[in-house]
Amino acid sequence: MSCFLNQHVLVLNRLWQAVNVCTARRALTLLFEGHAQVVLTDGDGVFQTFSFSQWRDLSAQAPHPETIATVSFKIRVPRVILLVMFDRLPKKEVKFTRHNIFERDRNTCQYCGDVFERKDLNLDHVIPRDRGGPTTWENIVCSCIRCNTQKANCTPQEAGMHLVRKPKRPKWRPFVQVSVGIQHDSWKHFLDLAYWNVELGEDPG
Repeated sequence: MSCFLNQHVLVLNRLWQAVNVCTARRALTLLFEGHAQVVLTDGDGVFQTFSFSQWRDLSAQAPHPETIATVSFKIRVPRVILLVMFDRLPKKEVKFTRHNIFERDRNTCQYCGDVFERKDLNLDHVIPRDRGGPTTWENIVCSCIRCNTQKANCTPQEAGMHLVRKPKRPKWRPFVQVSVGIQHDSWKHFLDLAYWNVELGEDPG
């Protein structure tokens, strides 16, 4: 059925890292042209790859409800494909957003070490802004309201407080931002699930 051509397919690079999501139509084109192979697991964590002809033969041997019929053969919709030559990763880095600061600090006040709901956390400049402290990964931390009030416009040392961890820029980890709403079960092995918001347009207060 033509509706299957719009199904979502996870794309892996040659190093088996998730790099994209495409339609089944695009996946089958890449498969037919020899640029990709289908990845299939046997359920026990063993992954096999199939060329176009091998996938077509498997589709004929083992009928599947998600199958597309052509004039001369039927072929199953793949769920994961592996690019034969492409070994790069998208050039991305973790965006500097409120959400990602909370993620980095694990919703934990970096002064008292307690975990809070996000509505009860502030973003604090370790070195205050009006004393030259920049709005960067290395100078912004999560702070509970009590610690934020106690620290006021001081440095941690001046306030007699200590950071749980020195704030750092998070290292980017390979991931695919999936906005399609539904992720197929066969993707779970490959996806590093992460949700990223729009980058901060202004200094977090």
